[in-house]
Parts: sequence; C-alpha cells; structure tokens
Amino acid sequence: MLDDSALDVLFRKARSHNGWQDKPVSDAQLKQIYELMKWGPTSANSCPLRLVFVKSDMAKQRLKRSLQEGNVKKSMTAPVVVIFGMDMEFYEEFDFLFPHADAKSWYVGNKEKIKEAAFRDSSLQAAYFMLAARSMGLDCGPMSGFDNEVLDAEFFPNGKIKSNFICALGYGDTSKLHPRLARLDYERVCQLV
Repeated sequence: MLDDSALDVLFRKARSHNGWQDKPVSDAQLKQIYELMKWGPTSANSCPLRLVFVKSDMAKQRLKRSLQEGNVKKSMTAPVVVIFGMDMEFYEEFDFLFPHADAKSWYVGNKEKIKEAAFRDSSLQAAYFMLAARSMGLDCGPMSGFDNEVLDAEFFPNGKIKSNFICALGYGDTSKLHPRLARLDYERVCQLV
C-alpha cells in the first residue's frame, strides 16, 4: 500500500489549481505521464482518449477563442493545457487493442453506444492522466468552461475526435488557491448491500 505522503499527493492534499508558477513542463514529462496513464483500464481496452498538449503561444491563442472568460487567465498562464478528446471511431483500433473478440461489431453503426463508451472511457483515462501528473509532481486545473464546437473546429476539424474537457497543467501557485471545499461523508454516499 502507498504511504500517507503518496496518498496526500494523489488525493488528500491535491487541489484544482487556477494559478501557476513560471516553471515549464517538458515534452519528456508529458510523455512520461502518458506512458504511466495508458495502463488504466477502459471498456474492452478501447482507449478512446486522444490528447493535444497546448504549449505554444500561438496554440494558446487558438484555444482562447473557445474559452469562457473565467478560464482565460488560468489557461493562458499555464505551461500546458491538455485537451482531452474522445475518438468517435475508437473501435477501429480493436484489432490491435482487443484482438481476441470481434469487439468492433459491438459498436459499428450504434451511435449511442459509441458516444456513451467514448465519453465514459475517455473521462476515465483523463482522470488517470491527472493522477499520473500528480504522481510526478505536477498540478492540474481541470475545466469544462469552454465551447466544445469552437474548440473542435479549431483542433479537430475532421470531426472524428470530439473534445471532452480540458486541463491546465503545471506547477501550481498555492497562493492563488481558494479555501478547500467540503466533501460528502461516507455515510451520506455509500451503501453496503
């Protein structure tokens, strides 16, 4: 079992950051995060997550067009903003990812099932990504305050990939954190049956 300090880094003391230190995140760090998060489970090993690492000033200006006002500063000052996209044709990879069954036939032509699986499993993978980033000493600022259609037109113009959510990534500035909000107690949320 992980010790308390590791659990603090991943969960208890981890925060959603809005402000960032002027400290870069390297391409090598991004690859390390991916290489760790890719092992998280998805339905039928579907792995629908597609990532865009927005780092350059030019790319950030492209991103800015889709952001709601409250997320502009947080995104523009972050070393990286990750676009978590979902491949709506993820089933095309099943020959490689799930070769022991005809999983592709479970999805082809079933738009609702594709949409449900792509959203659920890309969300899971994005959560694994954030945990991997935290485990490597980085902080995350996930957000949904953006226009998906504008972002998709800018970064995924062929329509095969759709945005799920975005996440600022870097070394958080703790002086810009709000007080920690409450969480629901076990007894209020959980049942044993």
